[in-house]
Amino acid sequence: MKKLLKKFETAMMAVAFAEEGEFETARQLMREEERETKRPTTYKRPTDRKVLRAE
Repeated sequence: MKKLLKKFETAMMAVAFAEEGEFETARQLMREEERETKRPTTYKRPTDRKVLRAE
């Protein structure tokens, strides 16, 4: 719920800046929000990796 409110607040700030003609500031706010919401990619093992086994 906090994340949703944070996104909404950021969007409303960007709207306010855009209404006043500060388009670059609005874009910057939205870019920062996008960066915060992106999840890190998970590492996937290569499928062609050789497996060493002790016999």
